[in-house]
Amino acid sequence: MFTGIIEELGVVTALAKSEDNLNISIKANFTSQLKIDQSVAHNGVCLTVVDIAQGEYTVTAIAETLSKTNLGELKKGDVVNLERGMQLGARLDGHIVQGHVDQTALCTAVAEKNGSWEFTFEYDPGLQNITIEKGSITVNGVSLTVVNSGKNNFSVAIIPYTFEHTTFNQIKKGTRVNLEFDVIGKYVKRLTQLNP
Repeated sequence: MFTGIIEELGVVTALAKSEDNLNISIKANFTSQLKIDQSVAHNGVCLTVVDIAQGEYTVTAIAETLSKTNLGELKKGDVVNLERGMQLGARLDGHIVQGHVDQTALCTAVAEKNGSWEFTFEYDPGLQNITIEKGSITVNGVSLTVVNSGKNNFSVAIIPYTFEHTTFNQIKKGTRVNLEFDVIGKYVKRLTQLNP
């Protein structure tokens, strides 16, 4: 479990294919505190640490993960949003995030708003995911509040701190991002489908 509050930015140092899998090596300040088999969210994708060496750690993304996220687009030198697993008893500053990406979306607009930014994203409505005004959404692992919720699009407002300390400063029109929709909303939606 995660909160959607990004701890730090990591740098991709190596990418290695292994059959259908992709091994991703990351340089991060908290590497020395990690253990093998620990979960870390990368742009909102929960992956397991499989190796730690020389100040870097490695995780493996399987074909299923690569097909449903933007991790397959990573290149050496890219920066990713990182968050270690939530600790019981700690404050939940974002919202409940599982690290299970539901689908990707494309950024369709970035507007500067006199000290903040508004990013608009469009996603395939065929998977029947929904957003609601003022509800929670995770974009590349960042816990955010939805504004301007539409049938297959939404916007988020980004403050300067988030812009500077996450990969939002690299997102432009046409950038593909990972989305995790609010887990509580997904359960409510499923229950209403089972009991119309």
